Amino acid sequence: MIYSNPLRGPSDIAGWVAEGPVQYGTYDDGGPALGGDGTSALLLSGTLDAEEHGDHAHWTLWCPEETPDHVRIRWEFLPIEEPGLAMVFFSARGHDGKDLFSASLAPRTGYYPQYHSGDIDALHISYFRHKYATERAFRTCNLRKSAGFELVAQGADPLPPADDADGFYRMEVIKDGRRVAFSINGLPLFDWLDASQEPLAGGYFGIRQMAPLRAAYRNLSITPL
Repeated sequence: MIYSNPLRGPSDIAGWVAEGPVQYGTYDDGGPALGGDGTSALLLSGTLDAEEHGDHAHWTLWCPEETPDHVRIRWEFLPIEEPGLAMVFFSARGHDGKDLFSASLAPRTGYYPQYHSGDIDALHISYFRHKYATERAFRTCNLRKSAGFELVAQGADPLPPADDADGFYRMEVIKDGRRVAFSINGLPLFDWLDASQEPLAGGYFGIRQMAPLRAAYRNLSITPL
């Protein structure tokens, strides 16, 4: 085990780095009588009104532990209230090998262009793209490589709308050198090989949401392949 966090509530992310207007809570599924398993989870949402603040209402939350390459990243996800978008970053670091939290990098506030076209490099998967009507009409999971916002792989999104969600969904990313694979509940969605001269490795893992999405997370683990 490289990193493990049950994500049962706000206390479990006391050392995480928040960028933008994120709000923490605890989700309780009500137990078996209500179709749950009685396990609490970390509830994440935004603090700003998305209509009033636009793209500045979104946020990113970083795990503070640097992750090596050749890993399997797993977590569980449950959408609670739409619309919105859920995303994860991995292999994230500053340009020229700088640490993601180096004081020499520009400040980040959750505004998306700071992450895809700023002074950090990262891979990011958007897997619950229910923010806009066009995304909800034809749902996909997108893998992008940044800086540069390059769409490098795409697959179908099997996640239902929040009202139809049936318990937590098991998310898995494999980052193995040039290879990135993504699956939900064991269903492979894409498997990509980076043919560039500069594949990303190491770096940090982060969670991002677009407001006003409310979603719950639990059981994050990062293990070597």
